Amino acid sequence: MQDLPAISLKWFFEPRSVAVVGASSRKGKIGFEILRNIVEGGFAGPIYPVNPHEQTILGLKVYRSIGEVPGDVDTCIIVVPPHMVPAVLFQCGEKSVKGAVVISAGFSEIGNFELEKQVVDNASKSGVRVIGPNCAGIVNTEKRLYATIESRIEPGDIAFVTQSGALGGAALAWARQEHIGFSKFVSYGNRCDVDEADLLEYLMEDQQTKVIAAYIEGLRDGRRFVKTAKRVSVVKPILAIKSGCSSEGTRATLSHTGAMAGSDKVYDGAFRQAGIIRAEDIEDLFDMARVLHNQPLPTGNRVVVVTNSGGPGVMMVDSLAKLGLAIPATSADTKNKLAFLPEICSRNNPVDLTAEADPEHYRKVLEVTQESDDFDVLVALFVPPAFVKSEPISDVVVDVHRTASKPIVACWMSGDLVTEGVKILERGNVPNFPTPKRAAKAVSALVERGRYLAQMHASISQ
Repeated sequence: MQDLPAISLKWFFEPRSVAVVGASSRKGKIGFEILRNIVEGGFAGPIYPVNPHEQTILGLKVYRSIGEVPGDVDTCIIVVPPHMVPAVLFQCGEKSVKGAVVISAGFSEIGNFELEKQVVDNASKSGVRVIGPNCAGIVNTEKRLYATIESRIEPGDIAFVTQSGALGGAALAWARQEHIGFSKFVSYGNRCDVDEADLLEYLMEDQQTKVIAAYIEGLRDGRRFVKTAKRVSVVKPILAIKSGCSSEGTRATLSHTGAMAGSDKVYDGAFRQAGIIRAEDIEDLFDMARVLHNQPLPTGNRVVVVTNSGGPGVMMVDSLAKLGLAIPATSADTKNKLAFLPEICSRNNPVDLTAEADPEHYRKVLEVTQESDDFDVLVALFVPPAFVKSEPISDVVVDVHRTASKPIVACWMSGDLVTEGVKILERGNVPNFPTPKRAAKAVSALVERGRYLAQMHASISQ
């Protein structure tokens, strides 16, 4: 809608004050839940509920209109019937509100294009930027701003941008269970104004965000998006789920947000060109995000697997190979450096320490393979017998990781037998995955990211 710099979005995520138009005193109503999220989330600035039929909500004075609010308002969250939204945006303009997040639905997603055009026209004339309509809100954990209908989330350095509010909420709930923290969250719905490219530009400059994850159903301006993503992905990793891959999914996308999904092959090529790493599902998306934000990037695709169990080791090799990763044989030089291992151990790749593996075996093998020219990525796999604790092995992996120049990915299997060991890995910033398949996908993302940056740097230097 407006060709404005990304800094104009700071008022959404870094407001000094927030108003909720359509605030309600009834629990379960969207206007109540969003206001409660903002209040209980600990937002430090003034919070202004607006509703002509209420006096106080959650201990806050309620104003009849946005114009009656005594102080300045940077961001306005709009939760009113759709036909009232254009008028509210006009009032926001008169109040010099910088940005409006329109939660209300009932626009282009149901074919009501004329009403959405009124929203765009009124916002444009009033100088108000708009996220939405038909969205679930925004979050900035650093500012403790939880202006959303979704549950509050832990701080972290992953930004999540989603076209679907409901999917965003489900993803946040899953991530909370997995102890994944976020810098920003934004559900942008019908994107009548602010779109994916605008958000990427803002997040590129956001110091709290290290990795950008996105759920996309369709693009309004594919050429601008690819151009922007290409610039951003040199600075920060971008991961994306693109839904609507099938003809049925394309049709469902159109009815959901009013967006055309487009050819999946076209998106696949465009994403690759822009350096966007594509994920299949939410689990993939955040597994990849976790590994990209705290690991050094590999210079190649050669992986060594260090395991205490042969069967899971073979499963890991299969999972890696299916993704096109190389599992090279151990060189004679590296085998000689592994001569300290007992005879029952295999010094091939995977390096099998057997069920009698002790922490020092893991330490020395990881150190040798870190220094070896044979490998670019290390995978430590551990399947403990019931009588062996996982914590000492985890301590060793974390210790090696502190000074490692190559990425180390862990796969601690056996459920509750490794719970405490996994906690140690998490505290030590070693990404752990409970299955070989998930670990392999994460390794693949690291390799893809490393390859893309190497290609970009090579093209710049030519």
